[in-house]
Amino acid sequence: MYLEIVTPEAILFSSEVDSVAVPGVNGEFQMLNNHAPVVSILTEGRIKVHVHTQTHLVFDDLHANIERLPEDDKVLTLKIKSGTLEMKDNKVIILAD
Repeated sequence: MYLEIVTPEAILFSSEVDSVAVPGVNGEFQMLNNHAPVVSILTEGRIKVHVHTQTHLVFDDLHANIERLPEDDKVLTLKIKSGTLEMKDNKVIILAD
């Protein structure tokens, strides 16, 4: 699936991913390929992006807030204060603060 994480300042992340876990208002939930369409409000927490089959991701200064988990270098995390998520047709767009 394709993931795009956008803030008012810039596009922080834009790439094919294996899955993404987000902090929803009723707890964390994860989306995989072919997930049903979803629109959700996000709360403060971490977005976890799983890129296990991706070996070509390159980050620049815009990605300074994206961290790699020490136990797994193919899981990226991004702290957010709040946000909105839409998933439809294997494309996830996250508008984050």
